[in-house]
Amino acid sequence: MQVLAHELENHPQRHLIERSLVSLLQVGRHERGLDEWRLISGALADISEALEVFRPRRNTRKITVFGSARTVQSDPSYALAEELARYAVAAGFDVMTGAGGGIMEAANSGAGCEASIGLNVDLPFEQHANRFVSSCDGRLLHFRYFFTRKLFFLRESDALVVMPGGFGTLDELFESLTLIQTGRTPPIPLVLLAPPGNPFWSGWQRDVSQGLAASGLISPEDGDILREAHSAEEAVAHISRFYRLFHSARLGDNRIELLLNCALQPVQLSALNLQFDDLVDEGVIQASETVDDAGLLRPCLNFHFNRRRIGRLYQLLDTLNGLEVPPEQLLTEPGRRQPSSSTP
Repeated sequence: MQVLAHELENHPQRHLIERSLVSLLQVGRHERGLDEWRLISGALADISEALEVFRPRRNTRKITVFGSARTVQSDPSYALAEELARYAVAAGFDVMTGAGGGIMEAANSGAGCEASIGLNVDLPFEQHANRFVSSCDGRLLHFRYFFTRKLFFLRESDALVVMPGGFGTLDELFESLTLIQTGRTPPIPLVLLAPPGNPFWSGWQRDVSQGLAASGLISPEDGDILREAHSAEEAVAHISRFYRLFHSARLGDNRIELLLNCALQPVQLSALNLQFDDLVDEGVIQASETVDDAGLLRPCLNFHFNRRRIGRLYQLLDTLNGLEVPPEQLLTEPGRRQPSSSTP
């Protein structure tokens, strides 16, 4: 205990670590079963190993590609996933997949070893890491549980591209939509992509619009969380534009902070307040400055946010990214969280 106390003495998150240890002790008082402790030990190991892999790679944004493991090389979706990954890497992004076959294999193939990350999961069938990521030193993770794997897909992704797939792919899509719509994860671009002429997503979107939205089960603007693309180039262009002026978001209980790549002009801020007054619960959208996760001072917008209007927030971000900005202030490398010069 003395060694532990010494290790934690100057740790900035000491209180949270102590709370975690107390929780483990409380579980230990009541649980004696092997299965329960296998679950706890395995989940903690998954988290520890994943944090170790992602820690040195936080400055590069990542596009996660979801899609069927059963897609064969002759399927047009396979070639499209390869092309998507090549465009993503050219724009400066890393490409993250579930490390399996099919669409995942194609995306890792297109990205190459230096820009691929694979999040594999232990399954009795169908999920062996593909050869394009299994040989990449330090870029393949093996998760024991789906829930920890899903956690890191959303935690580390800066964009999601969902291609045709089965139950697993649709589960990943709906999980992502749920966490975004409920504000449990910050806004990121979510793109639906299928080969030209393939109606997979257009039919799905029609059913969602006519069924859920028309019945009042989701907000009409929730459709703006999604964007359907018809080519790899269009998908990556949309993702790159998402980070044109917008940098990242921090969600609090009743406030949101939008970090920017450059400051707005007063007239632009006034126009945003007029157009998106319904998105603000109290007060107005205010311009200020904040320190980002890399310790750099960055302009931002903050306001009391109606968290039931996530789709409307996406409309605000789209408007924000379309504002006129001096060219020298724009982020030239959308795949990087910080510019190469280390100045915002």
